[in-house]
Amino acid sequence: MQRCQRVDPVRLRAVNGSPPCVPLSDRSPWTPATMPIFGDANIRKDDTRLRIFSGTANPSLAQEIASYMGLELGKVNIKRFADGEIYVQLQESVRGCNVFLVQPSCPPANENLMELLIMIDACRRASAKNITAVIPYFGYARADRKSQGRESIAAKLVANMITEAGANRVLVCDLHSSQAMGYFDIPVDHVYGQPVILDYLASKTISSNDLVVVSPDVGGVARARAFAKKLSDAPLAIVDKRRHGHNVAEVMNLIGDVRGKVAVMMDDMIDTAGTIAKGAELLHQEGAREVYACCTHAVFSPPAIERLSSGLFQEVIITNTIPLKEEKNFPQLTILSVANLLGETIWRVHDDCSVGHAPYSTLDID
Repeated sequence: MQRCQRVDPVRLRAVNGSPPCVPLSDRSPWTPATMPIFGDANIRKDDTRLRIFSGTANPSLAQEIASYMGLELGKVNIKRFADGEIYVQLQESVRGCNVFLVQPSCPPANENLMELLIMIDACRRASAKNITAVIPYFGYARADRKSQGRESIAAKLVANMITEAGANRVLVCDLHSSQAMGYFDIPVDHVYGQPVILDYLASKTISSNDLVVVSPDVGGVARARAFAKKLSDAPLAIVDKRRHGHNVAEVMNLIGDVRGKVAVMMDDMIDTAGTIAKGAELLHQEGAREVYACCTHAVFSPPAIERLSSGLFQEVIITNTIPLKEEKNFPQLTILSVANLLGETIWRVHDDCSVGHAPYSTLDID
């Protein structure tokens, strides 16, 4: 049996002189010594002018990023008043510093977004030299166009708010559509989380002849095609769906052959899991031997957990761009960390280097 291998696999090693990252999950195969690293950690600019602060949305990811970089998280006081208003005060000087604020706009999206804006404002008023909003999950990214009359384009509005608050740069992971980068009037560094999943799949004993990558909808074909190319140039299948409303999907038919194959469904996010669950049902009906669900952003709005743990999937593979509550864990779930990816990108931004560190800079999505 030929083992699945990905193109140009990442060299795995530990960071010289950097403290280890905190293990994410007992079920995760990644350890502090085997998580991917990029670039040369010995060639670094002076880090005395680099500050990393975390909001309250995903502090564990921010701590992993800081551990990878060999730094301590900056001290910040964030609290809520009785009426729900947010208070932010930096507990250390950032004058003349490059500041990186780690805060995904995950649920509750509005609170976390407002907290990020206030953190940016606090840094700007404290005379930070550069402020980079590190947004592992960019909320409102799906509202990126007008599909009907009299709709808002909330992604553009959020981009304007972040810019006006005082951010000089944005670092995001796996935007729902790349066009959202154009909504910002400041530089945007867009990195992809799927290669972390690729490395994990390459470590599994799955014959490359048995693999097929499945796009859960027509809109994700480019993403799935790039994923399949990196995964031993696996064949591609497409689930054709018709959506009758928000968070409601109906699968119509399958384009491609999955009979007797191990189907890997790839998407940027899983929200209610309606699309990917209906797609998995169709794949089993068409004769797929096993079905894997993969995504970067695990939003997991109800009833996602019930659908994903119903037995349709051999394994559900996600990353930690969004924190997952303990009650949302289930046996088939595997969580991979993007901390090293984001940490290396932060180093490169700080060092004024290209963030195009192969193979994590692009999936050749066109």
